[in-house]
Amino acid sequence: GAGCAVPGSASIVPIERALLRYCSDLVNLQALYTSDASAAPRGALAKARAMPLRAPLLVAVIARLQAHAKVPQQEQILAAGCAAHGLLLAAHAQGIGAVWRTGELSHSPAVAAGLGLAADEQIIAFIYLGTPAGELRSPLLLDPKDYVSAWPAA
Repeated sequence: GAGCAVPGSASIVPIERALLRYCSDLVNLQALYTSDASAAPRGALAKARAMPLRAPLLVAVIARLQAHAKVPQQEQILAAGCAAHGLLLAAHAQGIGAVWRTGELSHSPAVAAGLGLAADEQIIAFIYLGTPAGELRSPLLLDPKDYVSAWPAA
């Protein structure tokens, strides 16, 4: 696993792995909450439990929504999204594999409670970071004219 050992300190790898396993247990718990455990295929539960362990580091990006006269909650959520995007760009610039995931677990009250989120906090993204396992995919090149127009439209 990833981690760093500093002279005179303990390695953080066991702590990282314990946290990832804790997140994995939360995912497993969520799978049990959202379906009948007796009807859930073992493979589906095993897959759900393995999700947080797909990369050596999993970052939960969390927005704390506050009442503010000049910064509406929508902007606060977008700012947290921009922070997540900045993390992805920085990781890729350093050659680190990074993937942004959300899905039902980012909206799960069981996962939020397990991670200790306050009532005014919400998960914006899970960012998986690690060494790419294979060749990186090239992004699809899009033509900007398909998405940009003059205003007012002529």
